Amino acid sequence: MTGIRVLVLAALSLALSTAVSSAQTDSLAGRWDATVTIRGVAIPFRLDLSGEGGAFTGSLFNGDVPVTPTSAKLQDGAVTLAFDQLPMTITAEYKDGRLDGRIAGRALDRDGSAFTAVRHIAAPDQPGNVPSIGGVWEIAHETAKGEKAWRFIVRQTGDEVAAAILRVDGDTGSLTGHWQDGRFVLSHFDGTRPALMEVVPQPDGALDIELKTGRPGKLIAYRMEEAREKGVPEPANFDTHTKVKDPSEPFRFRFPDLDGKVWSNEDPRFKGKVVLVNITGTWCPNCHDEAPYLEQLYRKYHERGLEMVALDFEEPEQQAQLTRPRAFVRKYGIEYLYLIAGAPDELQDKVTQLVNLNTWPATIFIGRDGLVKGIHAGFAGPASGDFYRQLDREYTSTIERLLADSGKPATAAARPAEK
Repeated sequence: MTGIRVLVLAALSLALSTAVSSAQTDSLAGRWDATVTIRGVAIPFRLDLSGEGGAFTGSLFNGDVPVTPTSAKLQDGAVTLAFDQLPMTITAEYKDGRLDGRIAGRALDRDGSAFTAVRHIAAPDQPGNVPSIGGVWEIAHETAKGEKAWRFIVRQTGDEVAAAILRVDGDTGSLTGHWQDGRFVLSHFDGTRPALMEVVPQPDGALDIELKTGRPGKLIAYRMEEAREKGVPEPANFDTHTKVKDPSEPFRFRFPDLDGKVWSNEDPRFKGKVVLVNITGTWCPNCHDEAPYLEQLYRKYHERGLEMVALDFEEPEQQAQLTRPRAFVRKYGIEYLYLIAGAPDELQDKVTQLVNLNTWPATIFIGRDGLVKGIHAGFAGPASGDFYRQLDREYTSTIERLLADSGKPATAAARPAEK
């Protein structure tokens, strides 16, 4: 009898141990190596899951910056992550240690794109010498916006690399990856800007960059200090790309907010204030990078006399319900004025006082006198490294200078009386 009791207790102990082990194994918390397949190209990206029950959530990443959902749900192995601000939804089923499902959203295939994820496994160290490609590179490339060159910004630690192409609109987001089989394989997906590229160092010191997504093709990058010698033109200047037609004319706007109330530059809210007018759209990835930054500036300087107003040019299908702009404002905690200005193709007709206004986003600095004091094209986000920090210094110093200005014309010195 004693032997039977021992066997029973042993069996119960084994069952309990197995149940606990299974529960631990089936917890989805942790880092996952995910892949989304868009138009036949498999793009790796990082997915972090955490919490259980009502606290369950997940994060995609733009480099080190997490992109979190507006809602998340885990029930009976079924995962749903909704990013209403993009918009995008991940749905997947957990089975046999992996997640399989689809991702639906504007940056993906029309009927959704295949999604899969497995537990993260650190990549093994690569044998042999890994080329050093860290730094700023330049790429000769003409665009319809008048650009002649792009920057390629690379941060490297051993065989791991984080890189971004910086255009006049902003950057591609942080493409991350490592050295494998004679090349750096880099990818990005944060709900927008899906990208995959291969970077191969050349004997002459250049980089061959092969784009596998978007508009596939090859680019050649040279280190910034060598680019002029190789005939690469200067990249666009963010501060001179867009200009004001008449600097003596006050900047005007008149558009409704999300509730239909019409606001204009003539409202008392803006009189005698320093104003940042932001050209934006929730369909624009760089505008998502920029919104949290602008909100920080607004909270820092609002009590000192800074006002902000976003002029949102939304895609036609968003105009009726404004679902995505409302989610955008909620997600980023936007407290500055947010106006719906029209559709993207109406930009030139609605904002007529600027020349070469063709970037998303663009930020217009207006002094206390209502006149345009500066225009910054695009937004170089955190993936742009020093260019992001440079932008922050520029915005901060410009705001400080404009706030210190009374906006009143200086009093002319009295002339001596005529004899």
